[in-house]
Amino acid sequence: MVRHGLMVVGDPYAGKSSIIRTLQQAMSQIKDDPNFVNVQTFFVNPKSITQNQLYGVFNLETQEWSDGVLAIKIRDCAESETPDRKWIIFDGPVDAVWIENMNTVLDDNKKLCLNSGQIIKLKPTMTIMFQVDDLS
Repeated sequence: MVRHGLMVVGDPYAGKSSIIRTLQQAMSQIKDDPNFVNVQTFFVNPKSITQNQLYGVFNLETQEWSDGVLAIKIRDCAESETPDRKWIIFDGPVDAVWIENMNTVLDDNKKLCLNSGQIIKLKPTMTIMFQVDDLS
């Protein structure tokens, strides 16, 4: 509840996904404390798609911007009116290519800046998680 960006680190099959799922279920079941509300999780494997598919791309022929899956998911979570916590979880190794665009999301600005010029502000109920093998 303190940070909006964090890492869950461990070897493959060490139980990282199980820990996240257990914490999600536990926080969702505590009803008497206003700090604990339902938790929604959204998993993304950033290495399984291109950077354009992840963030979005501008089509030079049509002069139109097409959002990527991350832009769509972060916008959906930011525009949601529910009090639910939203955890966007990057499941896979951190890569210098795609993580560069996450700088403003993870710093105190808490904003995703897209190449289209659009800026999506994260809500306090949103958390960005990285599920990785190591910190290299």
